[in-house]
Amino acid sequence: MKVAYFDCFAGASGDMILGSLIDAGLDVEELKKELGKLYLTHYDLGAKKVIKKGIGGTQAVVTVDEDHHGHHHHHLSHIEEIIDKSALERSVKQKGVQIFRRLAEAEAKVHRTTIEHIHFHEVGAMDAIIDVMGAVAGLVALGIERVDCSPLHVGTGTVECSHGTLPVPAPATVELIKGKPIYSTGVKGELLTPTGAAILTTVSSNFGPMPAMTLEKIGYGAGTSEPAIPNLLRVVIGEARDELEGYHMERVAVVEINTDEMNPQGCDNLVQKILDMGAVDVFLAPVQIKKNRTGTLLTVICLPEMVGKFSDFLLREAATKGLRWRMDNRIKAQATKKVA
Repeated sequence: MKVAYFDCFAGASGDMILGSLIDAGLDVEELKKELGKLYLTHYDLGAKKVIKKGIGGTQAVVTVDEDHHGHHHHHLSHIEEIIDKSALERSVKQKGVQIFRRLAEAEAKVHRTTIEHIHFHEVGAMDAIIDVMGAVAGLVALGIERVDCSPLHVGTGTVECSHGTLPVPAPATVELIKGKPIYSTGVKGELLTPTGAAILTTVSSNFGPMPAMTLEKIGYGAGTSEPAIPNLLRVVIGEARDELEGYHMERVAVVEINTDEMNPQGCDNLVQKILDMGAVDVFLAPVQIKKNRTGTLLTVICLPEMVGKFSDFLLREAATKGLRWRMDNRIKAQATKKVA
């Protein structure tokens, strides 16, 4: 299985993702032919080699005819129509729509409105459509079967946009990265943009350390700003070495609490609520806790993006004042695999 791993040591944006794929070998002319299936005009896509603090990379450059596109704002329905009417592969169209829908949902929550009323400004401009669809089509063109991602470096400080001065990470970005591992080292500026967050959190299966692979290609996608660190997104591509034939490996989150206040008669109801919320699994085990008391260990296994949801539920419903969570690996049989 061919895997791409995005190393977000300086965050990520739409153009950085696209640039990293081009730097790793994605042919620009072939990509332009693929994007031509969107039937969009008055723009051009190019790539230029740049140096960021001594490290070489590729900057994807989308040049838009401002006279033609400058005053056009799109609703989600307009963007979905553009994608739906394109001649792109069905899987590419579906993933592109999913990314823009998540962007719309994040913006709607921030502005306390519905996705139908969201006008796409930065995220919906012509260059963002090219970045999003180019990234999805590029992954397919490179034969990528699975995408993994590092924890997300978000930056700090403020950023200027059409809404004024906003905190970093931007409100829409914060909504998009719920349940994902993030960090900040104090580097000033917006390292992770909404578009970059939407793409990576939609296409990535796992967030954590680099998976075991036989390394084949490396690419660096450059951003336009000049923070204190090299403004580059690194992608490494290779053949996964940890896959077992006939099985699927994935990352899951494990959320746990210890308690001695849980009513055994209420456990069945609690477990059922957790399963109904979408947990992969939940189980209880007797444990011996502080002061030699008998307690209960409640373990919830869930998708990484659902950590916040289950943490909130357990803190409110399970008679606990704290919990712990971690990322773990899971192997499961494929649908066609027969297990004796």
